[in-house]
Amino acid sequence: IASGATLGAEALIRWRHPQLGLLLPERFIAVAEDCGLMVGIGNWVLREACRQARRWQEQGRPLVVAVNISPAQLMQNNLAHSVAEALEVSGLAPGLLELELTEAIIMRQGGAAAARLQALRALGVGLTIDDFGTGYSRLGHLRDYPVDKLKIDRSFMADLAAEPGDAAVVTAIIGVARSLRLT
Repeated sequence: IASGATLGAEALIRWRHPQLGLLLPERFIAVAEDCGLMVGIGNWVLREACRQARRWQEQGRPLVVAVNISPAQLMQNNLAHSVAEALEVSGLAPGLLELELTEAIIMRQGGAAAARLQALRALGVGLTIDDFGTGYSRLGHLRDYPVDKLKIDRSFMADLAAEPGDAAVVTAIIGVARSLRLT
């Protein structure tokens, strides 16, 4: 914080539509999922993010890049293979890649998610639960998943000073994370 140095970046997809202009993910991701395109799109984003992070590293700026994993990608048995391939092709060190999965996705997948997360962990990439606090997870499940970080959902962060309930939730999540030795 004191130096103001950038430590990481998050890969966020946008679609430049010829008639509608720049579209945010909420305008097209659900359609891509319904059409069965999300695995291909997600793998493309993963590869491009790894390539960009490698370019930053070559320029002397080794930044961690975070990439969101879709529900369709998490359901794929070959997710760890896709990640390993993206790392290998780009030449990016695994420690410079962080994969973000929403709490809801992990809870829906149950034991299958834990096995897939273990396979990803074995690659050496970072794992983050995104939008934490919105997926109604059992807190006891957190110790079963090999994650490094909890990313508190922005809805709790919007107006902490005016919403004492939100401040209490954020404080509790931070306490849980620290107790589990998570960031």
